[in-house]
Amino acid sequence: MNQQSLPNATAVLVLGILSLVACFCYGIPGIICGVIALVLYSKDKKLYMANPQLYNNYSNLNTGRILAIIGVVLGVLFLAFMIWYISLIGFEALSDPELLKERMEELQNR
Repeated sequence: MNQQSLPNATAVLVLGILSLVACFCYGIPGIICGVIALVLYSKDKKLYMANPQLYNNYSNLNTGRILAIIGVVLGVLFLAFMIWYISLIGFEALSDPELLKERMEELQNR
């Protein structure tokens, strides 16, 4: 019997890698890529579990899932850090270098 590839295994793997790379772009792109990868993973896993002998790239699917989970977790942590950082120094300080320097000096002198 000829084995075939799972339809979304490569997409899950690529999105998992992208979620890791993009998680440091304020967290949001990494979270989006990771969630899409996890949704595609669940569809392919159901397909694989129905007929495991038909498919040959389940390991790629699992690798993509693991990368997507790590990417989502890192994205959420980075987003939480950015929210905390902006709340600490203020949003207006991000666009004014002098104000940012003042706020950072205030934080160092505490």
